[in-house]
Amino acid sequence: MLARVLLALSLVPALAQALCQPDGQDAYKVRLSIKTALGANAYEWNESEQFLFRATLAFAMRKYTGQETFNVSSVIVCDETPRVSFWFVVTNPNDTATLIPKNAVEEAIRLSRNRINSAFLLSDKTLQFLGIPPTLAPPSQPSLPVWLIVFGVVMGIVTTGILALIIIGFIQRKKKEKTIEDEDEEEKQERIMENGISCETLEGKDGVNNGAYSHDEDRLTQL
Repeated sequence: MLARVLLALSLVPALAQALCQPDGQDAYKVRLSIKTALGANAYEWNESEQFLFRATLAFAMRKYTGQETFNVSSVIVCDETPRVSFWFVVTNPNDTATLIPKNAVEEAIRLSRNRINSAFLLSDKTLQFLGIPPTLAPPSQPSLPVWLIVFGVVMGIVTTGILALIIIGFIQRKKKEKTIEDEDEEEKQERIMENGISCETLEGKDGVNNGAYSHDEDRLTQL
């Protein structure tokens, strides 16, 4: 009896390895970039971390199927590399020789992707399930209502237009004033210039006396 138990226990690892094969029909490859994500705070990947991974996958399968029969032993890991990559499969709790279909495992992972990432302090980019597209981040909600943003944009455009009109009007008024000043200056120059002689020059002189006329005036005065 004891020999049969020991034989069964020895066959379990061999059976698990037979079920978990790289590039298998129902197998997924996982790649972790712990140092890239955490830098100096990166932790070492060891048997305990692998146990946590298997536990999170069992949790994801329980949540997806609604069955509490999935356990850590239901997740088999194989072909692990030092650069932290490995393959895994999920066995049927009711029949450990049967694998859960790949599409069901994918749906379970997608449903609990955030919980799985959080368990290892990673993201979709640093904890990759090859063959499963990253989950889409929920759309961010703006801190301000949309109508308030639109109102602010419209008011900004209106304010800019008003300022532009004020500046253009100021510039045109300055140009008009300068034109009027130039016209006044031209009119002033025309008034003070007659026949090419400046009136100011004539006003500043006593004139020139004609001697012939002056002599006649004296003679007529004596008469």
